[in-house]
Amino acid sequence: MLSMPCDALDWTSYKGTVLKRFPGTATFFYMTDRMEIDADGAPNAYHPDDTGLDELANAEFPNGNWRSILVADPVNPAMPAIQAAGPFAGFYISMTTLQDKTREMTDPARYVDATQIPYIVFPGRFYAMKGTGSMGDFAMVRNLTDGKTSAALVADVGPSEAALGEVSIRLAENLGGSKVNPRNGAGKPKGPFLYVLFPRSRVDPPWPVGSQTIEETASAKLSALGGWDRVLPCANADLA
Repeated sequence: MLSMPCDALDWTSYKGTVLKRFPGTATFFYMTDRMEIDADGAPNAYHPDDTGLDELANAEFPNGNWRSILVADPVNPAMPAIQAAGPFAGFYISMTTLQDKTREMTDPARYVDATQIPYIVFPGRFYAMKGTGSMGDFAMVRNLTDGKTSAALVADVGPSEAALGEVSIRLAENLGGSKVNPRNGAGKPKGPFLYVLFPRSRVDPPWPVGSQTIEETASAKLSALGGWDRVLPCANADLA
């Protein structure tokens, strides 16, 4: 069977990564070899004794902008709040940008658990670019090395000038990673990775959204576009 010709057009670029868009749609895609692992939102991401999934230094605690990552204690705002009960009592409460605003700030269930939900992190400057989408938008991601795919949500905003390629623990595992370690990147899969984003696709409210809904919605968006048969010729052309 002959492959379809690529009909995507160059749209813009971000820090050297070319973004391409399909005519008549808001859908765009990009490829990157880079993968950084985000543990944010996981209830066991950060611990006062630095025994969480990720290092406290990555939460910028205590000498950085930790309030964008850890929930401040309502009684003592100079310190992060600590979970008082539950399976991860004693851990700090880690935030994501995408939140269930019906829940209290100190409820870990308010945030998107990086160990359970496949999500993408947008660098701050990328997120501010017109047309890249909103928190809660859907995506499909493919590991071009082994063909593994995963649906995903856009769920967190990272450092303003970071490169593309930061993802949740669950998304890294869905794309072929094994026992992925946010502290040092051990176990993460090898790319390159192809990200297909569907701006303005989020549901209302954008969170919480179950894993089945993420898979079904993102897959339906990709199918409506023409499936991987339409996207992969573009990726293959760029890799050639």
